[in-house]
Amino acid sequence: MRQVDAAKRRWVLRGVLTVAGLLSFVALDQGLSGARSNPAGNDNDVIGEFRRVEVASVSDALEQLTGKRMYMTHHMQPILTARFAGYARTVQLKRDEGNTDPQALSGMLQAIDDGSMNDVYVMVVENGEDIAGMGGLMGTAMAARGYSGAIIDGGVRDVAYLRKIGFPVFAKGIVPSTSVHHYKFAGSQIPVVCDGVSVNPGDIITADSDGVVVVPRAQAQAVLALAQQMDFKEHSMYAVIEQMKSIVEAVKKFGRL
Repeated sequence: MRQVDAAKRRWVLRGVLTVAGLLSFVALDQGLSGARSNPAGNDNDVIGEFRRVEVASVSDALEQLTGKRMYMTHHMQPILTARFAGYARTVQLKRDEGNTDPQALSGMLQAIDDGSMNDVYVMVVENGEDIAGMGGLMGTAMAARGYSGAIIDGGVRDVAYLRKIGFPVFAKGIVPSTSVHHYKFAGSQIPVVCDGVSVNPGDIITADSDGVVVVPRAQAQAVLALAQQMDFKEHSMYAVIEQMKSIVEAVKKFGRL
């Protein structure tokens, strides 16, 4: 009887080990599948880090590393106080005065629906300082899809509603006009020049009360690391300046201005 019981135990043990092995294989395969289906997981971590860094530090870091000005001008103003970062989803509109094509701007709308979480809508409206490139309807769609915000090289309208839903927009002005019958869609996910700064699809856009900066995707990690160092030094300097009552001595101590 003991021999039979021992045989049963060995059979049960082999079955348990087989099932455990299968479960381990399934778990491993699911993990690998998840990694394959979400290869940009680390990218979203980078976006999260950029949201914690002052835009001024990002601008300084870019200038030190590239020697280029990558910030937009003072003409690009926020409709509400906000800090955000995300990946550029670019759109270009060209002037086409008096057009009657009902599909002239359909690509502009499709570009919104093609975007997703952590995108930033970057629209360039040709000579469009007094043309609203977007308003409440487009802002609602972007907010629903998880966009971080919008940058409009042109105007914006329906500002009261955009403020109500808390969707952040930088634009060159607040105007009541429309682009319908005045503009046509000229492309999305293409290189554009937004307020004098080159923007490629997928570049990182970071914005706060100081303005808007474009970070080339390939240089994101290096720029982030240097900007974080700059932030740490600057934030540490506030207490030192208060204590020493001297900005000159604080700058000597930290080597940062």
